Amino acid sequence: MASLFSGRVLIRNNSDQDELDTEAELSRRLDNRLVLLFFGARSCPQCQAFAPVLRDFFVQLTDEFYVLRAAQLALVYVSQDSTEEQQDLFLRDMPKKWLFLPFEDDLRRDLGRQFSVERLPAVVVLKPSGDVLTLDAADEIRRLGPACFANWQEAAEVLDRSFLQPEDLDDPAPRSLTEPLRRCKYRVEPAARGARGPGREDGPEAEGEAGELF
Repeated sequence: MASLFSGRVLIRNNSDQDELDTEAELSRRLDNRLVLLFFGARSCPQCQAFAPVLRDFFVQLTDEFYVLRAAQLALVYVSQDSTEEQQDLFLRDMPKKWLFLPFEDDLRRDLGRQFSVERLPAVVVLKPSGDVLTLDAADEIRRLGPACFANWQEAAEVLDRSFLQPEDLDDPAPRSLTEPLRRCKYRVEPAARGARGPGREDGPEAEGEAGELF
């Protein structure tokens, strides 16, 4: 997963704004995790409304106040803001564990084209391999909350290896009766870097909830 940001810098949304600028640091934060790419902008009213929902979703899965052990989940804010000040204001009340690209990095725009993002907000869910699990999980997060993660984790076959016995690592047993259904729901072709991903269907309700990007 870290290869998506190879040669780039990611910044932690903490007071020191620590930079992850080596392959080792990027790998430690991103590898063997589901990665959410959150495309948003402060000037987008729909993003303003969705941001607290996504913040609570992330905190309930990664904050030890809510869970015994943080979920194998990372989030990168891919700003579509028009100014750095807007980006900073948008991130001000967001979790410290969120990561984001420097405002001057053109990858912010390139990722939007790579994953065919046409409306804001959008949340692209990536498997640890870098393949796309779902092109936009915003509605699913609104409807299901943290329960989404269990579905994604199972479909992506993310293994929590610290809880497995050594003999289980190579051939893990099926984890639930619904696993085949989840795999079917989230089955996608590997996304080639820079290639246009599969589009998604937007009904009237979805169009009312999303802001135009382009």
